[in-house]
Amino acid sequence: MPSPSESPDLPAVPVLETDRLRLRGFRADDFTGWFAMSRLPAYHRYFSPEPMPAEEVWKLVLRSAGHWVILGYGFWAVEEKASGRFVGAIGFLNLKRAIEPPLGEAPEIGWVLDPAVHGLGYATEAVAAVLAWGESYFGPVRTVCIIHPENEPSLRLAAKFGYHEYARSTYHNEPIVLLERPGQR
Repeated sequence: MPSPSESPDLPAVPVLETDRLRLRGFRADDFTGWFAMSRLPAYHRYFSPEPMPAEEVWKLVLRSAGHWVILGYGFWAVEEKASGRFVGAIGFLNLKRAIEPPLGEAPEIGWVLDPAVHGLGYATEAVAAVLAWGESYFGPVRTVCIIHPENEPSLRLAAKFGYHEYARSTYHNEPIVLLERPGQR
């Protein structure tokens, strides 16, 4: 039986490059970096009061890879070019979230980076690359994102790329801001 990397039926995840980053498909060894990152309070404070168990981080790696197979889009692993180190994840997803108002079928962008690289402009580079890819792949469609209202750096980043608040809600008993970006052209 061929390994998943040898299977001709699996779609290739496009590699996106910025000046300092490589956005690529997930590999099993990305679990180690994501798990270490997930232990840091600065990482999980807007998701959960406690770090994610290893099982949940592994599910994120699998979900990130699986989106590409099922939907043709998904999350990329963010790798620092200079070091080859895993520093985060970014991309589009559709989780069919039970949220009001519903997100519908709009592609949802999300990002998370290692707190060690916060403030270096990596998020701006990665979001710009992913949005450019999304405009090419989806066309001029509305995209959405959800952000905790206290996550001011992510809210500023979203605003920088034209996302604006259209609702507030709760998700998994946490407050969230729903943002949208109209289709671009």
